[in-house]
Amino acid sequence: MRASGRATISDVAKTAKTGKTSVSRYLNGEQHLLSDDLKQRIEQAIHQLDYRPSQMARSLKGGQTRLIGLIIADITNPYSVDVMRGIEAACRQHGFTLLVCNTNNEVNQEQHYLQLLSSYRVEGIVVNAVGMREEALSTLQQSMLPMVLIDRKIPDFACDVVGLNNHEAATTATEHLLQQGFEAILFLSEPIGTVNTRLERLHAFNQTMAQHDGLLAEQAETPLNDLKQLESVLSGFNARHRGMRKAVISANGALTLQVARAMRRLGIQWGSDIGLLGFDELEWAELAGVGITTLKQPTYQMGHAALEQLVQRIQGLDAPIGEQMFSGELIVRGSTTR
Repeated sequence: MRASGRATISDVAKTAKTGKTSVSRYLNGEQHLLSDDLKQRIEQAIHQLDYRPSQMARSLKGGQTRLIGLIIADITNPYSVDVMRGIEAACRQHGFTLLVCNTNNEVNQEQHYLQLLSSYRVEGIVVNAVGMREEALSTLQQSMLPMVLIDRKIPDFACDVVGLNNHEAATTATEHLLQQGFEAILFLSEPIGTVNTRLERLHAFNQTMAQHDGLLAEQAETPLNDLKQLESVLSGFNARHRGMRKAVISANGALTLQVARAMRRLGIQWGSDIGLLGFDELEWAELAGVGITTLKQPTYQMGHAALEQLVQRIQGLDAPIGEQMFSGELIVRGSTTR
């Protein structure tokens, strides 16, 4: 055996007193070509040496790695975790292994992980994009690697997309607040840039608010980790509209957590001082004070659907590029009720 301690096919052949070709036939299901005595010797050698074939090497030899790559923007986001669960479950159903790469919302990491996954010869990629640059896009287009985007689109890049119907969801959220009598509403998000999900939700919010005279619509952007700026935005909004029934819409779950923390530090009570509605259902939302109203995304189902679509592309589906949009569910709690 080698110094590494891991047995090779040559070690098995030597122990079984036969050639590597016979061992390969045994491993590849061609045992009918071998005598009973030879099969028994090979089986005993494999057991004795605890030999385990390299699945990667066998896959490469057969032209298939059975690997799927997932590039995700922020693995700490509860949304991302549930999406990943759906993708992984579908991978197991189809006999694929999932390789997960977390970019931590850093554009440069996307290029790095694309090259890494390519070196592993993955058969397809699911991407929750941050903002891919031209070099990365060019690499993808030239490779013709099957790919599905989840949640975020990439400008000027034709690709299957699975995500939330953001316009419908943001309209539902805004109309709920209006029905509850809120007069001033702040749409709060991380820096929007070219992230289509944030743009679509903001557009639907503005469009819905514009249909109602006498109501105040505001919008602010704040980095997730800039707590002082977040506190400044919230305290300013609260002070400007004293005496009015006011509320905040938070554009994603990670931001909702920071908003809740900031309100606690500022002594602002959601549900009484100010309304709070957050995109993405959070495990702790029903336990926080009077509870926080959320717009729940079917994240597990979306992840599962993205992988199913990717498998179809891997298998040669030649249908036009399309978008599969899911509806959200409004879960009303004390933070937005009278």
